[in-house]
Amino acid sequence: MSWSPEEALSGTPELPASPRVFRPPWFALQVRTRKEGSVADQLIDHGFETFLPKYKVVRRWSDRVKELEQPLFPGYLFCRFDLDRRRPLLTTPGVIQIVSIGRTPAVVDQTEVEGIRSALQSGLAVQPWPCLEEGERVRVTHGNLRTLEGILVCFKGRHRVVLSVTMLQRAVALEVDLAWVTPLREPTLAPALKLLPRAAATIA
Repeated sequence: MSWSPEEALSGTPELPASPRVFRPPWFALQVRTRKEGSVADQLIDHGFETFLPKYKVVRRWSDRVKELEQPLFPGYLFCRFDLDRRRPLLTTPGVIQIVSIGRTPAVVDQTEVEGIRSALQSGLAVQPWPCLEEGERVRVTHGNLRTLEGILVCFKGRHRVVLSVTMLQRAVALEVDLAWVTPLREPTLAPALKLLPRAAATIA
């Protein structure tokens, strides 16, 4: 190994900069309902990175009670891939199409995907939620959820931050303590929302 004169004097050679690893963007895939898990497994076998967010739900039957995991977005999952490699993805059984705008596959905002991943990893209650377009936007300031942004709502006496996936027009709700959030802007009234003191919105 050859050293420069400056490196010889310092006794420490300069190491080459690590090359940046290219990671393709996230896309949303529409898949057959109730086949989300098997489709995700097949895509992983093909070398694709997938994200299938799930939540826990309790199902009650006459003779038993069981806790199950269900997809947060039934009929959809997220996948990272290079568009030039999409053919094996589209021929995977159960995949219907890439969610697109017109004929162009639409990239999903990475911050929305990571926001949902953070919510699931928090251990707090998460559930599907109607996607809201207007309401009080807040930032979570608690623990590993810091910088998470969503819409604050109050439902049945409990506060939740609603996280939206714009491309799918779907959302999930993360149960939070009111002390964990701060508003990002002045509250605005929306036809379907009634804002309460300290920016809590109540769904009628």
